[in-house]
Amino acid sequence: MSYLLRVSLPDVPGSLGRLATAIGAGGGNIDAIEIVERHDGLAVDDVFLNTGGQVLPDSIVSSCNSVEGVEVLWVSRYPSGSNLIRDLEAVEEMTSSEEDPIDSLLRLLPAVLVVDWALRVAQDGDGIKVLDGTPAAPESLPDDFKWPKDFAHTSRVEVPEPWSDFVIAAAPVVDDELVVIARRGGPEILDSEVARLGHLAALAVSISSNRG
Repeated sequence: MSYLLRVSLPDVPGSLGRLATAIGAGGGNIDAIEIVERHDGLAVDDVFLNTGGQVLPDSIVSSCNSVEGVEVLWVSRYPSGSNLIRDLEAVEEMTSSEEDPIDSLLRLLPAVLVVDWALRVAQDGDGIKVLDGTPAAPESLPDDFKWPKDFAHTSRVEVPEPWSDFVIAAAPVVDDELVVIARRGGPEILDSEVARLGHLAALAVSISSNRG
């Protein structure tokens, strides 16, 4: 079984080693670690691990939480074999690919930001039209999906009732279009992830513009 753990830990030397030891003691094997955010002397890391199907995640969570200063913020299943893509790799792909950079970004966002899906949407009269989406994305948005009030800036999006188990953020791209990302059930989309989404969206627009 493969899992994602979002963990808060002291941002000091040795903390990551103690966390890795705790995960091993709990029966987990680390596949990758991604630093999500640093603030106020703490780091928030996404830890991707597998258990070989023999260990329940509860034992790993308990082992991690037993380490002083460590708190598991979230644990969920994560598809085995899924590839993490770092921001710089996404920029290289947008630059080198022959496809539209915004389309490239859309395709890459689930792996870059560890979300379930991404959509490219546009205002269509009084509603919102889905232009494109990743394989797991819905074909339409709920009728009460609200266009962000501050369209010019990347932000979290108010979640409509039919999607109460999602966390959603959106970034402007071209004209009246947005790229929208969503996680089902969490973890929360942090400020650093909102900033990364906005930065990548702006780069995609810039690369597209430079191609003429």
